[in-house]
Amino acid sequence: MAKEYKEGSIVLGTVTGIKDYGIFVKLDNNHNGLIHISEIGNHYIEDLNKYVTQNELIRVRIVEKTSENMLKLSIKNVDYRITKRHGSRIKETPGGFKNLALHLDYWISKELESLKK
Repeated sequence: MAKEYKEGSIVLGTVTGIKDYGIFVKLDNNHNGLIHISEIGNHYIEDLNKYVTQNELIRVRIVEKTSENMLKLSIKNVDYRITKRHGSRIKETPGGFKNLALHLDYWISKELESLKK
């Protein structure tokens, strides 16, 4: 039994291809879709690879059914990320763990006091 997709609904899909003009997404064994570059955001999109990665699972909104198995999709105004992107680096602070070391004895003593009560 083929799944029916309604316009406006949010569904999960897997990114199968990234081209200059849009992102190809597989929704299930019978349905594929395209997120045209104009359906990514309301600003200039320079590189679609900054938005998704190949084989990434994302949320998409159904815009329109264009044929039996093809859909127009959008991620405009959709919290499309399922997981955080890898690669964002943690920035080291100049003090490092110094603040933790300075307060550790105090925190331990406060916790021990509260446990004695």
